[in-house]
Amino acid sequence: MIMENITTAYRLISRREKEILQLVAQGHTSSTIATQLFLSKRTVENHRVNILKKLAVKNTVSMLSRAREYNLL
Repeated sequence: MIMENITTAYRLISRREKEILQLVAQGHTSSTIATQLFLSKRTVENHRVNILKKLAVKNTVSMLSRAREYNLL
């Protein structure tokens, strides 16, 4: 089951979402990520919400933990 979840999560997370996930893991805020990637803060926040849903978690700490568990970071 875990391997299936890992494979599914890896396929579902887009390239841009992985990029944002890595920046969040480095401690960047949505505002700094937006500036770095030439996006609006709202777009970054939308990506973060999508990542939370795809990883089936409710907060950033859980998101990063699950991403590490699934080798997304």
